[in-house]
Amino acid sequence: MTDYRTELAAARGAAARASDLLRREYEAFTPIPDAPVSISTHADRASQELILGLLHEQFPGDALCAEESTPRFDSVPKSGRRTWVVDPIDGTRGFAKKVGQFSVMIGLLVDGLPVVGVVAEPVQDRITFAQIGGGCWLQVGTAEPTRCKVSARPFDELVLVQSWAKTGMSPKPVRALTPRTVIETYSGGVKLACVARGEADVYANTYGTFADWDICAGHLLVTEAGGTVTFLNGAPVAYQAPEFKQTNGLLATNGLVHAKAVAALSRES
Repeated sequence: MTDYRTELAAARGAAARASDLLRREYEAFTPIPDAPVSISTHADRASQELILGLLHEQFPGDALCAEESTPRFDSVPKSGRRTWVVDPIDGTRGFAKKVGQFSVMIGLLVDGLPVVGVVAEPVQDRITFAQIGGGCWLQVGTAEPTRCKVSARPFDELVLVQSWAKTGMSPKPVRALTPRTVIETYSGGVKLACVARGEADVYANTYGTFADWDICAGHLLVTEAGGTVTFLNGAPVAYQAPEFKQTNGLLATNGLVHAKAVAALSRES
C-alpha cells in the first residue's frame, strides 16, 4: 500500500495554519444569531486561500477542489487522479453564530478514493486525522495523538449525531432510527469525527444535495477508525461527479449497526 505520510503531514500543517487564522478571526467576529445556511464569510475565503496555497506549493501537479470561488487557483484543475478536497470552514453557521461548532476539512482523493483525511476544530484546538491503512488519530492541543476507534454500542443503544433540528421538528433519522441519545452540532466534519472517535454511533446525511468537500475528509476518519461509510442505500460512496455534487445522502456508522440503519432509513423514505 502506498504511504501517504508526506501528504498527511502537509494536510495537518495546512489545517493547523488555517486553524490559527480562524481562531483570530473568530475572536474578532461579531456574532450573527440568524445566520442563514448559505452564509459565507471573508474568513472562509482567507482560510481557503491559505490552505490551497500551501498544498499547491508542495504538490503542484495535484488538482484542487474546494468550496469557495478562488480566482488565484482558477487555472489549477479541479479534478484529477490526485485531488485535494477542501472545505475551509465546514459549518460556517457555527462560526457566524459563535457557538464554536465548525471545522477545517482537508482530504486527498487518489483514483477517486480518500487516502488522507483531516478534520480540525479550531475553537477546541482538536484535530482528528487519518491516512489509508494507518488508522485514525486524535490530537488535542500539544498532547500526544491517541488512536481513535468507533463505538461498540448496539442498535438499541444508538447515539445519533445530526444537524440542529428546528424547534418541534423530528428529522428523518430520528424517526427512522429512534436513537437513545441525539447529539446536535453544525459541521459534517465534526459529525463524522464524532463517529470516528466513538462519541456517536450514526451520522445520516439526508440532504438532497451536498458536495464532495462536505464529506471527503471525514469519510476516511470513520473507515480508518473501524466504521462503515456508504450512501444512504448502502452503496459505496463515489466522488468527482459533475459539479462535485452528492445526491445519494451519506450514512456513517460504527459498522455494527450499519445494515439495520440502512434498512430503517429506507423504510422511512
